[in-house]
Parts: sequence; C-alpha cells; structure tokens
Amino acid sequence: MAVIRHHVGKRLSEIAVHNGTVYLAGQIPDDTTQDIGGQTREVLGHIDRLLGEADSDKSLLLSVQIYISDMIHFGGMNAVWDEWVPAGNTPPRATVEAKLANPECLVEIVVVAAQRS
Repeated sequence: MAVIRHHVGKRLSEIAVHNGTVYLAGQIPDDTTQDIGGQTREVLGHIDRLLGEADSDKSLLLSVQIYISDMIHFGGMNAVWDEWVPAGNTPPRATVEAKLANPECLVEIVVVAAQRS
C-alpha cells in the first residue's frame, strides 16, 4: 500500500497515512508567549485540523505522546486535554518531561489515529 504524505517539507511531513492509519508529526504552538493552557489549546487545534485533512478526528486516536518542558505544567496541560478529548475515546497516552528543541515551547504532542471507515 502507498504512503500518502501531506505538507511535505525538507525535514518532515506533517501527516503520513498508510493502510488506514494517520501519523502526525509532533505539533507545537506557534504562539510561544502563551502559558501551558494556551499552548496546549493551540496544539490541539493543530491536531484537529490535521486529522480532519486526513479523514480522521480525535475520537479515532490510537496513541498519543505528550512532551512537556517541565512536569510543573502537567496539571495545566491535563486540564485542557480533559476538556478536549472525547469521553469514552481516551487513547493510550504517555506524558514525559523533555528538553524541547525550542525552549519557549512548553508542549509538543505526537498523535497516531485511525482514518474513518
């Protein structure tokens, strides 16, 4: 089966789709002046948009990895996550503290999801 890529750049593609599975590149905020709540909301908005482009949505999440710059942000990130993720469709998830490439980014989220049937 073919691999379909969207938003292909020199270093990465924002989306790759293979055999009904959608893989997103790590999503970061554009506005790094926001607090963890604002950055998380923005990142989840990017995820919603990209999943829509790939014929998927947040109810079809298969796996999520969340990287936060400091565990002090864990509660604030979770507050926004809990409002966003559909009840009954919470995916397997890991959250770790990591030194992110842009030190102004507080959160980066990587998603794998199924396409709609």
